[in-house]
Amino acid sequence: MDESFAELTDGQLLAVIGAALDALTDDRLRLPTDAEQLADLQVALRLDARLQAWQQQLAARIEASEAAWREYRTSTTTWLTDAAQLTPREARRLVKAGQGLAQFQIVGCAAAAGKVLPSQAEAITSVLADLPREFDQATIRQGQEMMVGFAASHDAAALRRLTAHLVEVLAPDTADALEAARLERQERAARARRHLEFVGDGHGSVHIRGSLPVADAEPFIRIIDAYAAADKRATLEARDPLAELVTPTMRRADALVTMINRHCQQALAPTNGGDRPRIVITMSYDKLAKTATDNGLLAGHLIGSNQPIPAGVLRRLLCDADLLPAVLGGQSEILDVGRTQRLVTGPDQGSSRAAGRRMRVPRLRQTTPGLPRTPHRPLVGRRKHIPG
Repeated sequence: MDESFAELTDGQLLAVIGAALDALTDDRLRLPTDAEQLADLQVALRLDARLQAWQQQLAARIEASEAAWREYRTSTTTWLTDAAQLTPREARRLVKAGQGLAQFQIVGCAAAAGKVLPSQAEAITSVLADLPREFDQATIRQGQEMMVGFAASHDAAALRRLTAHLVEVLAPDTADALEAARLERQERAARARRHLEFVGDGHGSVHIRGSLPVADAEPFIRIIDAYAAADKRATLEARDPLAELVTPTMRRADALVTMINRHCQQALAPTNGGDRPRIVITMSYDKLAKTATDNGLLAGHLIGSNQPIPAGVLRRLLCDADLLPAVLGGQSEILDVGRTQRLVTGPDQGSSRAAGRRMRVPRLRQTTPGLPRTPHRPLVGRRKHIPG
């Protein structure tokens, strides 16, 4: 280390780094060669990895010392979301990564030296944390050294798949039994971590994130891939040269939508609150009438998320929609709600036929001249005897 930095505090050293970055990002003329640009990028990645390792370990120390609680009476994660505008997910990941580096010190030193990237360090600590509990500290240290060595030739995804190999190398005599016990623990942990969440990005899309145990996720993957394969065959048979270029991930997304649409059309989902699951869109009657008469612009919002949807999507949804009229007051309070079907519903007709009887529509009476006729009593099914 340069002796001129030895007397500086962490805050002063961060100020020096900031000043260096200001000089690095100014608008002076630079004419580096191709080789120099590639070398600069590689060095910058290692410097960024070292700085991220320092940040992670600092976050872990703050969490362990409860500094945020003493100063602001809040957790480290909550403080990070408020002070640094991180999402809760990002804040938790930062603290957890630092805790992993603190637990496995050889990996922490390698990360601080820039020998492993942040994603590689997270992969290595997750593998080490999943090792059998029977391993002693000497074996764990050996595993750390091996994984740091693997990082020179493996990316983060490949490192995460090395758990079984590492167990086999560290304990060749009992590898099978230890691996079986590890898989049992892994399955229980995966079941405890199962989740599914939907997060809107504010730009017309929803991110679907979740986690399932391997055995539960496999049938879902097979079903999605079957729909995707069918869509691919249909596209190849169409032989449309102007067709959109669809990537495998896009095809899987289309497969999920196709599966959901088929589920809705066949009413396979269980009822919720007495009704089948459906999306609800609100739109003004005046806007609907104007669109029907003089091509006005459709506009509607999804109930629940209150997200607006484009006119083209709204037209597609209206093709298979039930219309439920509702009368609102001046403060948008619901005054009256209509029905999607007039008179007798399909299930009522079916039950009447099954009983060998028919439904009688109630007599209508004129209330005010020029207005529609209305039932003189609530609509109920009445039995009528049919002579044999």
